[in-house]
Amino acid sequence: MTLEFIGYAAGRQASEIIAPEGPIIQPGYLREVARTHEGAGFDRVLIAQSASSPDGFVLADQVLAATERLGVLLAHRPGFVAPTQLARKFATLDAFHPGRIALHVITGGDDADQARDGDFTDKPTRYRRTDDFLSVVRRTWDSAEPFDHDGEFYRVRGAISDIRPAGRIPVYFGGASADAIRVGAKHADVYAFWGEPLAGIAERIEQVRAAAGRDVAFSVSLRPIPAATEAEAWERARDILRLTQDRAGEFKGRRDSSEAVGSQRLLEAAATGDVVDERLWTAVAKTTGAAGNSTALVGSYEQVADSLLDYVRLGVGTLLIRGFSPLADARDYGTLVRLVREKADAVTVGA
Repeated sequence: MTLEFIGYAAGRQASEIIAPEGPIIQPGYLREVARTHEGAGFDRVLIAQSASSPDGFVLADQVLAATERLGVLLAHRPGFVAPTQLARKFATLDAFHPGRIALHVITGGDDADQARDGDFTDKPTRYRRTDDFLSVVRRTWDSAEPFDHDGEFYRVRGAISDIRPAGRIPVYFGGASADAIRVGAKHADVYAFWGEPLAGIAERIEQVRAAAGRDVAFSVSLRPIPAATEAEAWERARDILRLTQDRAGEFKGRRDSSEAVGSQRLLEAAATGDVVDERLWTAVAKTTGAAGNSTALVGSYEQVADSLLDYVRLGVGTLLIRGFSPLADARDYGTLVRLVREKADAVTVGA
């Protein structure tokens, strides 16, 4: 079967265990991490967004220009850019780099971070706005004739774009709440989950499928820690946890994850034990308050590959994997990507 692998790119290197140093934009690093992912066999890299992040469109263009094949999954929070403008921005990137740009919709689960950009709406309102936003975006991409739109949040008259994508720009969607499932099931080509235990992912896949009533693809985000042997992998995992604990206060103070349903679900899994499903490691999620993608798979390359394929068997077609040492891990993941692809042909996907 065909699998998609997505990594992670930013303007400088930082993680739970690596404190950022130097300018927030380091062009040489961005080009190197992009080319490393391409060389390791990744299909795309995620460029994240927050209220303090550099402009993702510029970063995406730099990644695409530095590589030949690698795509970009560009995160965007609806509510700050008009949907017609957003549609044209993505279509313009697609014109320069056909088929290599995708939209990752992040409605926003952290009220404090939304407020930094002047947004004081509550989560249910944000999801209604996202619904309206995506309706206009897709229509702008698809319509060859002027159109009108009258929604709760957006009204346009005679909207038309001189630039439209030649093919379909995929829409990825993240969120774990009931509102998220309602809106994401309506609009998403790929619905993205954090790395929950297998039973949780199976439950969520069924929820989205039932709400969508159509074909939707699924993504799971995990933090693999592979090594030549299981013992070596666990030794590295313990080092990662120690380093993360040293900086735990920074992560818990930077983002409020208390109202994010996805974070709550990771913490519920962590409460059942440090290891779930044989090798899903939750200790970093517990340490950081699950303020982001923070569950890991620990083991030998073969063991981690097999655990990733357990998600594939549930119906997951996209694996978003990023490391705790972003550049070195992206390079090292080439072995993991190859192994999973080789084994995937033997996988029977659940209905």
